[in-house]
This record gives sequence, structure tokens and C-alpha cells, in this order.
Amino acid sequence: MTLNQNKNNFDSIFLGQSVLNYKVPLDVLCTINDIYEKHRHELCPANEQLVGKIQNEHSLFFDGPSNNKMKPHRHLPDTVMKWFWEKFKHYLEWNKIHEYKMHLNSCWVNEMKEHEYNPIHIHQGALYSGLSSIMILKLPQQTGVEYSATDKPMNGRLQIIGNSSGQFCNTDYSPDVEEGNFYIFPYDMRHTVYPFNGPGLRRTLSFNCDIDYDPITNRTA
Repeated sequence: MTLNQNKNNFDSIFLGQSVLNYKVPLDVLCTINDIYEKHRHELCPANEQLVGKIQNEHSLFFDGPSNNKMKPHRHLPDTVMKWFWEKFKHYLEWNKIHEYKMHLNSCWVNEMKEHEYNPIHIHQGALYSGLSSIMILKLPQQTGVEYSATDKPMNGRLQIIGNSSGQFCNTDYSPDVEEGNFYIFPYDMRHTVYPFNGPGLRRTLSFNCDIDYDPITNRTA
């Protein structure tokens, strides 16, 4: 599947809704990996709020009401927070969404070992409307034997499922991810990550951004 190339260092694909893939600057990628690796044992576990069948899920940022599962906190520097803010804003502008309010809601790391996986799910923050995202922080060197259909490998793969149907439609997207990819898509787009076999770790970050807007007035181009 061929993506639409753009001079602003991002790609796009349309599955009834847009998925944008940005290239993460090396300093942002290294900062996040460094924070996680040095402070993982100090970070708040995020398992109770997530559907992943993953042992190591830790929160880096939360800006919502305190509850019995999570209290507000932030482990990311201003420069990294600003980078996320700018990318979510760019997604909205590229999709011609106007007159909205953005709120960075939560951010966490999933670190998968072999046989762990993320079932099909959607995201939400304080609102049902918003943007999900996935950043590829680290990948295993190998994902194990593909027991069938070796020409279409799926071990350890991200799959984003579109809200379109019918002949000639792109209904799902399973990219050849690389470290430093950052995918943004709406909260209600279903997605999943399949398990892999063998040694190594698959580390990703997700960031939820609430978007308060009027979908009626935002229908205009």
C-alpha cells in the first residue's frame, strides 16, 4: 500500500478517516527512551486503565481528574510536550478542523515481550472525541516464524482498522513500522497489535489528545 508523500515530513493514508504518520526527531525519540529506561520502576503502572495483555505498561503523563487508578503527573519535558501538541494541531489543520479546543490527556508506554499483545480497541480521554497516537520507540530484531502466509508477515504488527467499507476501499492498514514512526488517528478508529515470537522488546508510546469541537460546523472545507 502506497502512502501519500508530503514535503512536511509526514505521510497520510485514508481509511474513511485519516491516519497521519510523522517522523519523530532523534532528540525527541532519545529523550523519551532515556526517561523510560532510567525511571521505569518509578513510573505509575497503567495496566488497570488499558486493555493490553502486556505486563509492562507505564504512564508518563496524565492530566485528568484524580481517581483510584491514576493521579495527575508529568514525566516529559516542555520541549517534548510542545512537539506532541504541534503534531496534534497539524493533524487537525490538515483535516480542515476549525474552532476546536485541544487538551493533552494522557501518555503511556507499552513494552511488549514475546506472546504479549494488544487486542482490538479504541481510545478515549476525558471526552469521546479526540486523537489517538502510537510512537514506535523500539523494535525486536526478529519477530519469529510466520507459520503461514509468509509473504504477508503479521507477527508483532500494528493494524489500524478503518471506518470505511465496500469494494475498492482501503479497509485496514498494517504498516512496515520503523523506530521513530508516529501515527495519529481519531479515538474511534479500532486498532490492534499482534504478538511476536522470540527475544527482544517492542516498545511503543501512546498519547491521547481530547478534541472539543462541533462536528456540524466543522463539515465545511
